[in-house]
Amino acid sequence: MTTTAGSLAPGGRTASAMTVLGMSYPVAAHLAVLSGDTTLIAASVGLLVLVVLLPELLGRRPLAWALLLVAGAGLYGAAVRGQALLLLFLPPIVINGFMAWLFGHTLRPGSLSLIERIIRALHGESDDLDAAVVAYARRLTLAWTALFTVLGIANFLLAALATPGGLLVTAGIDPPLAVPLGVWSLFANVLNYLIVGAMFAIEFQLRRRRFPQQSYSGFFDFLRKLSGVSAIFRPTGLRQP
Repeated sequence: MTTTAGSLAPGGRTASAMTVLGMSYPVAAHLAVLSGDTTLIAASVGLLVLVVLLPELLGRRPLAWALLLVAGAGLYGAAVRGQALLLLFLPPIVINGFMAWLFGHTLRPGSLSLIERIIRALHGESDDLDAAVVAYARRLTLAWTALFTVLGIANFLLAALATPGGLLVTAGIDPPLAVPLGVWSLFANVLNYLIVGAMFAIEFQLRRRRFPQQSYSGFFDFLRKLSGVSAIFRPTGLRQP
């Protein structure tokens, strides 16, 4: 038992570090945009790169360290050329697009919806699920797909219209509607995540009322158990028998 706990501890510390760094990124990005300092903007993008590579870096993978050096050199070059802001436009679009795909691709015929996969992982895959739970899970998966799709499109449009330094301005096109850069950053780096968090918290309360019999005692216990079922997010996860 001692050996098992010891082997799990580094992974837990890595996950905690990734969580802290990940939550720090949008704050750092927003403050960097408000400062107008290209070096800080590049550094905030570097923070996101560090979050992605952290597990491999801690595992002392040479490729991960090489990628970190390449990313650092690229960000330095972007900061020198005054192009770091363009890199900052990408994460909100890419992250929301990926999340929309992650939820949406499980809605294909013959595939278990992502929320149903989560429920089965939390309660045991061998358990029979009530038809109402399965239907709710599919509708909720669709709702998350729609939310991330809308957020991705909104982030793209705001990035295109942002002034100065937006995608259209950089391409030499006058935007039909000028959106202040600070407004784009407020939405992309603050409101975007608050909307997702609000959706998560509100749905949790609605679910507790609709299905009071749960395998967790509260919100934080649910988060703890959810963090232990990451395998369900793989594209090759559960499929409909």
